[in-house]
Amino acid sequence: MVHPFNYTSANEALNLIQSGQRIFVHGSACTPLFLLRELAKHKDRLVGTEIVSITLQGEIELAKKGYEKSFHINSLFVSEPIRQAVAEGRADFIPAFLSDIPDMMRSVLPIDVAMVQVSPPDIHGYCTLGTSVDVARTAVNCAKIIIAQVNPQMPRTHGDGMIHTDRFTAMVFHDEALPEVNYAASITEEELKIGNHVAGLIEDGSTLQVGIGAIPDAVLKALSGHKNLGMHTEMFSDGVIDLFEKDIINNCKKKIHPNKLVTSFALGTKKLYNYINDHPAIAFLDIDYVNDPHVIRRNPKVIAINSAVEVDITGQVCADSIGSYQFSGIGGQMDFMRGAALSEGGKPIIALNSRTNKGKSKIVPYLQEGAGVVTTRGHVHYIVTEYGVAYLYGKNLRQRAQLLINIAHPDDREALSKKCFERFKLF
Repeated sequence: MVHPFNYTSANEALNLIQSGQRIFVHGSACTPLFLLRELAKHKDRLVGTEIVSITLQGEIELAKKGYEKSFHINSLFVSEPIRQAVAEGRADFIPAFLSDIPDMMRSVLPIDVAMVQVSPPDIHGYCTLGTSVDVARTAVNCAKIIIAQVNPQMPRTHGDGMIHTDRFTAMVFHDEALPEVNYAASITEEELKIGNHVAGLIEDGSTLQVGIGAIPDAVLKALSGHKNLGMHTEMFSDGVIDLFEKDIINNCKKKIHPNKLVTSFALGTKKLYNYINDHPAIAFLDIDYVNDPHVIRRNPKVIAINSAVEVDITGQVCADSIGSYQFSGIGGQMDFMRGAALSEGGKPIIALNSRTNKGKSKIVPYLQEGAGVVTTRGHVHYIVTEYGVAYLYGKNLRQRAQLLINIAHPDDREALSKKCFERFKLF
């Protein structure tokens, strides 16, 4: 049976939104940029409307100056389009583990309106949440009003993202290219060395979680000689495609969801979006399941690979801010660091360049004032730079300092050693 679909104009759909309501906005490649541009035109009608989201992509008009009285952005993860607004006090940041956000929506952050971007309905009337099921599944389940931007360029994905058109309060058809990010294009020689060091820690049959950025893609490039790898990850990008097609990632050794790549969202290039379209071996599942450490640990040899802004000599990991400047969010790093640590044969790994682009050491005596600790020194196991691997698990503070200095940039080691002597009487 072919279902009739009643589309409406963006203006008519957005007139459903009232002042003071809390709006969830779909994120990553699913950011409904057309609806957000149209919502900006309602500035004079709305007052005190709250925007809740995780990672947004593209140009966000509502984040610019002059919109803050109408639309207050209260973000659970600070992405590039809203960093300036947060820094200037026109928007806010809620620290949260990614796995906890669905529960927040069911309790302390009730959603009035969910604004999502979906794939076109099939013959049964089902759309999907496309490239980002993550927290959007819960938002749709909880919202009183659901406004869908239906986009023929949105991939149809398998898993928890199925939504029947009967659930939508309003549907707006708009054909628009998805936001793209090409992490592989920016991989440096140093990051390739990091990738090789991390690959050396990964055994055949391991289950991988990879974070966002050039370093995770560099790790994937270094895995061409591995066998029977699996993936259970909050997200992935283009770097996975080659390994999947070569049967290096085949998920055959996983204990839960064997033979399927489990994820919650994907962000990359059009090649990736085409690849995941109607792919039966890729399951996009709800984030409070994917990122649950008790679920993660059920697979053996879980390898969690995440990055950081800086690491102090005791092992504290700052991953979401540069001093007091809010750069990103807690995300799922701790979910997977803990899950991997609890997994039989698992390895939680923090991988980072030894220096910033400006030549400043990322291994530091003390975190910058205002810096946020995402992974505590009690949770950290492996720290990797282009200069090697420091295994900190079970090591005391003096031992940690020595191991971390050994993988710092050679030109920074003397200064770090002096600070260590002042603090620990080491050396």
